[in-house]
Amino acid sequence: MRFWYFWFNTFIVSSQYNPPRFVELLMLFLAIAMLAIASILPDRPYLILGLSLVVGASISILVREAIAPSPQTRITQLTALLLLVISLYGFADLMYTL
Repeated sequence: MRFWYFWFNTFIVSSQYNPPRFVELLMLFLAIAMLAIASILPDRPYLILGLSLVVGASISILVREAIAPSPQTRITQLTALLLLVISLYGFADLMYTL
């Protein structure tokens, strides 16, 4: 029981300390879950939802880093751009296969 209380408390504190980063993290976790489901089940809605969550999170990260840079700005921006390019390529491939 103490283990779950610790994680729940950490969850609450992190959401209050930096809400934009928390929302981005939540979007990326949901995207990972949707893309994992899409790899198991061949349904397109899971793939589309996962890719759109990645696009939204990466654009949010790029905007947040442009407004308020963090100490590791360059690495964060490169990672967000890489995620954005990969997800846009996934959308293009999805549109090609339809």
